Amino acid sequence: MLELPFNMTLSIPTLYFKSLPFAQNLEPEFLNGAIALVAVGLTAAYIYYRKNPKGCLDPKNFKEFKLVKKTQISPNAARFKFALPTPKSILGLPVGKNILVRGRDSQGEEVMRSYTPITLDSDIGYFELVVKMYPNGKMSHHFRQMKEGDNLAVKGPKGRFSYKPGQVRAFGMIAGGSGITPMFQIIRAILENPKDKTKVYLIYANVTVDDILLKEELDRFANTFPHRFHVYHVLNKPPNEWNGGVGYISKDMIESHCPAPAPDIQILRCGPPPMNKAIGTHLAALGYTSNMQFEF
Repeated sequence: MLELPFNMTLSIPTLYFKSLPFAQNLEPEFLNGAIALVAVGLTAAYIYYRKNPKGCLDPKNFKEFKLVKKTQISPNAARFKFALPTPKSILGLPVGKNILVRGRDSQGEEVMRSYTPITLDSDIGYFELVVKMYPNGKMSHHFRQMKEGDNLAVKGPKGRFSYKPGQVRAFGMIAGGSGITPMFQIIRAILENPKDKTKVYLIYANVTVDDILLKEELDRFANTFPHRFHVYHVLNKPPNEWNGGVGYISKDMIESHCPAPAPDIQILRCGPPPMNKAIGTHLAALGYTSNMQFEF
C-alpha cells in the first residue's frame, strides 16, 4: 500500500504485474521499479486533475445556473452571482473568452447575447456577471425580471480573443459602458498573477460618475498596482470637481494614456458601435496597425 498526497492510498496489484508477459522475465528490483513508476504516474494524474478541475461549461449545449444574489450597483446596472453545481466547481472559462446567455424579451421571444464574467476560475463555486440594463434592451428585460432563485441558461466558452501571461509588453484598453467587463476579466488575470509583468493602461468612458461600473475595484487596482495598472476616466457629464477626461475619447487622450504603437503592445476596445468606429479611426491615425488592435 503506497501513501499518496491528500490522505489517499493506492494499492499496487503486484501479482497482476507478475502475470503479465513482459514481467515474466523481470528481476524483482525491476518489477518493483515498474510498480513505483505506475504509482508516480497515478499520483501525478491525481494532482493534475485536482489542480485542473473540469469546468462546468458546455460549448454545444446550454446549462442552467441558479441566481443566488442580485445587487444593484448603479441606476441601470446590477451584479448577478450564479452558483456552480458544487462549492468546489469552476466555470472553466479561459481568460479572454465569454459566454452565450439565453433568455426571453418583453414579448416572450427567445433572445441570446454574449457576456463576459468578471470572475475567474480562481473564484470557486460561483461566477458573476455585471449587466447594464437598457430601457428597450431585449436581454436587458430578461435580467431586469430575474429574481434570486431563478436559473440562467448559459453556453460556452466562446470568443475570438485568447490571453496568455506575457504575450505582450503592455495593453492599452479602451472601454465604454458595459464594455468594461472583458477588460476587467483580463486586468484581474494579469494583476492577480505575480509572475505576469504585463502593464495595462485603461481609458474608460461613461456618461456620469454613477454610470462607472466596477469603479471601486478599478480604483483599488490602480492604488495597489501603481506601476502595472493605470486608469483614466472620461465622462460626458462630469461633476463640478473632476480631474478626468470630458466629452468623447479623443485621439489626444489615446496618445496620452495608451502605450505608443510597437510590435509588443496591443490595444483592446469594447463599447457601443459608434464609439468603436471612432476609436478605430483614431488608432489608425496614430499609427496602430491592425495586428496591434483587437475589438471585442
